[in-house]
Amino acid sequence: VQLVESGGGLVQPGGSLRLSCATSGFTFSTYMMTWYRQAPGKERELVAAITGPGVSIYYAGSMKGRLAISRDNAKNTVYLQMNNLRPEDTAVYYCNARYSNTDDYWGQGTQVTVSS
Repeated sequence: VQLVESGGGLVQPGGSLRLSCATSGFTFSTYMMTWYRQAPGKERELVAAITGPGVSIYYAGSMKGRLAISRDNAKNTVYLQMNNLRPEDTAVYYCNARYSNTDDYWGQGTQVTVSS
């Protein structure tokens, strides 16, 4: 099983980034896909989630209105479009795939830094 995040980097306040999480080794379309983030000195927090068929989507309050999560089940990839980024959005962003307690996988994370 592999989950590989990409698309992070340094962006100015107000800018946008699109994160991608390319996966392999499991039946992607049946898994809930979730983006988390962890800022220095803080606990990991949920950012956005999308069900396997993409029917249900959830956004955490801290970034609500500035996010769009989507998935391409043909490409086994989930995306996170982030707009109007703020310095407090600086964190490592992680991709998670979950089907059950035992079928729960994480990527290595991608750094997002929002700074002028």
